[in-house]
Amino acid sequence: MQEPPETTEEIKTEQPDAWEQLEQIVAAGDTEAAHNYLRDLPPGEDARVIAQLSHSEQQEFIGLLDDENAARLMESLPEMQAGQLLSALPPEQAAHIFDEMYSHDQVDLLNQLTEKQSEAILEEMDPVEAKNVRFLSQYDHLSAGGLMITELLAFKESQTVDDVVSDLREHAEQYAEYNVQYIYVVSAEHKLIGVLRLRDLLLAPHKRQISKMMIKNPTSLPASTTLQELEHFFDSHPLFGLPVVDDDHKLVGVVRREDVEKASEEQAGRTFLRFAGIMGGEELRSLPLKIRSARRLSWLSINIVLNIVAASVIAMYEETLESVIALAVFLPIVSDMSGCSGNQAIAVSTRELVLGVIRPGDWFHVFKKEFGLGIVNGISLGILLGGGAYLWKGNGYLGMVVGGALAVNTLMAVCLGAVIPLILKGFKLDPALASGPILTTLTDMCGFFLVLSFAQAVLPRLI
Repeated sequence: MQEPPETTEEIKTEQPDAWEQLEQIVAAGDTEAAHNYLRDLPPGEDARVIAQLSHSEQQEFIGLLDDENAARLMESLPEMQAGQLLSALPPEQAAHIFDEMYSHDQVDLLNQLTEKQSEAILEEMDPVEAKNVRFLSQYDHLSAGGLMITELLAFKESQTVDDVVSDLREHAEQYAEYNVQYIYVVSAEHKLIGVLRLRDLLLAPHKRQISKMMIKNPTSLPASTTLQELEHFFDSHPLFGLPVVDDDHKLVGVVRREDVEKASEEQAGRTFLRFAGIMGGEELRSLPLKIRSARRLSWLSINIVLNIVAASVIAMYEETLESVIALAVFLPIVSDMSGCSGNQAIAVSTRELVLGVIRPGDWFHVFKKEFGLGIVNGISLGILLGGGAYLWKGNGYLGMVVGGALAVNTLMAVCLGAVIPLILKGFKLDPALASGPILTTLTDMCGFFLVLSFAQAVLPRLI
């Protein structure tokens, strides 16, 4: 008797998950299967799958890949995760993988390693590649110099179309890995003087000098251009990339739109983590427990002290709170709602600082702008909370106490939330890191004080 066919669900249960397949490949040491597995992974899945493996299994999997595929895998992983993998590899193996990467990715990953680890890898790299990495390392990683790639095509102004085409053919295998949009024309001193489209080059007479057909004085950016300035530029110019020059106007690289966008996203992610209290850099759950715990406790331990200070206000009005126990319901509402309003102001000020719209010296202008908004929002929220208190207890004085406290605390929170980032920036401190805890403590203290002091003033009417 023929057995019934297996159902789709039964078939699925027999198929291992992606990381289970990877574990089997690693255990078998199957090089071909490792390459096929990596090739067939859906986009964006590599980081998630690799994270499921133990450190030893990750190293074994990297060892099954050729240098080019290992490099592509490293480039697709978060920098911290890739740095963890590289730090455990022998310097010689890491150097071979590095040789297959774009120049800016090499620098980014070396920044994840200790100085000793970086030097060990550089010593094993191709001397020309190592020299280039050291050159790029001198620039701030969030500047045009730090984000640019040095894989570009540049030719002397005296060269002819035939010279350029012959060079392209001779080095076709090397140039095939370049993301080439234009050919750059430089002087004898390697100063940028023009740019040439590939289409124009291929259709031009062979003996014509490229200086006769180039676009003269092309737009370029100094290597010191900041990430903010790069964002502004690419927002207003539909270009894929732009040449980067040093102080002497010598061509040093090309910064691409995609790299600027990636850096902006990563910077926003780091800012979000600092707002959330993750200190000491990015955190992944693949990090050792000791590091992860330290990065969180360094922020939480400060906050517990600040919260004790805020809670001490309640102890000062213990008798008032015991007399009108309903106030305990509204204390967290007043402090939390005011904190939310203040954090909105912090977010706007922090973003405007990043965009260069405001500077620390503009604190009074920012204060005035938020003062009017604080009054409107404070009164609106105060009426809503006060009305709710009245409907619950039928006591108009209770509504005025909690509603008035929320209105005043909201006004204070949005004004402080607006100027605290500017003050911290003026003292060279990170607004994203310190603004939240400072504001939370102040709004809690003032919220508790306002509710309890207002209640004490009309205590006979509340009992």
